[in-house]
Amino acid sequence: MVALTAEPLRRFARKGWVHVLFAFVAMGSWAVFVNHGHDMPRPIYAGLVQGTMSAGLTLLLKSVIDGLSHRIAYPMQLWAPPAIACLGSATLLLAIHAASGTPEIWKTIAVPLLVSTSYATLYNYSISARRGP
Repeated sequence: MVALTAEPLRRFARKGWVHVLFAFVAMGSWAVFVNHGHDMPRPIYAGLVQGTMSAGLTLLLKSVIDGLSHRIAYPMQLWAPPAIACLGSATLLLAIHAASGTPEIWKTIAVPLLVSTSYATLYNYSISARRGP
């Protein structure tokens, strides 16, 4: 009985739009939470901005890591692609949150940046291990 329900759930979890929607909801909610002490609608704007940025970064992150890891030689390919992705993500997040007037910028971007950098690092190591030096 368990095997019958696990496979549809796995297929659902592999869909790209599920990851994008999850990033929007999870990281947008985080932004609303850390900005909740400020007057409305600023927490809502922060959540919409962060949710949109997380959804977009989720779409781009895998492609960026794939492209960079093929262009950078070993051993730099182990650390450079995730570092470049992290710097790019941080720059975009800081600039867009500053432009949109997010009150608690550092708290707002801390968790999304940690999650995206962790994903980039693990994904990069997994494809580097398959290819080898």
